[in-house]
Amino acid sequence: MTKKIGIIQGSLRKNSFNKKIAETIAELLPEGYEAKFIEIGDLPLYNEEYDDGTLETPASYTRFRNDLEESDAFIFVTPEYNRAMPATIKNAIDVGSRPYTDVKWTGKKVAVASSSLAMTAGLRANYEVKTSLSFLGANVLAQPEVILSVIHDSFDENVQMVDETKAFLKDFVEKFVGFVE
Repeated sequence: MTKKIGIIQGSLRKNSFNKKIAETIAELLPEGYEAKFIEIGDLPLYNEEYDDGTLETPASYTRFRNDLEESDAFIFVTPEYNRAMPATIKNAIDVGSRPYTDVKWTGKKVAVASSSLAMTAGLRANYEVKTSLSFLGANVLAQPEVILSVIHDSFDENVQMVDETKAFLKDFVEKFVGFVE
């Protein structure tokens, strides 16, 4: 039976390095695993009134929550903005955590990859995503950590990922698959 891996990436930029990392991770998944990129850019900021009946629940919330429900595990790929996870990721985590009686993250296997142009490599964002998801009952992969610094150096002049970074991500994917199994 094919395992569905939801990939959630936090940069909305069309040609972001994080998108390229997420695409590489998806390509590296072995047979029996299927990547599904889960859209988060169209989610309105979480408002409890969408869930208590005061306001109509946005169609994007329903689609997103269904995508979460259909996924066996998740890989988050996040940049770091101002020493924190981006609002897109935080909002997605929040939308998936409500209503409290139906938290979509509980019991799911999750891994987090982060990157940054800076030497900090998205360390804070990585930590914050893991912390939020752990609180919500997700089983978060602790090792190996994917924290890629000076991310632009992981790509050649044609914006193709260099072999060293790809090999590192291949090892990460293999360990993630073992974790999911």
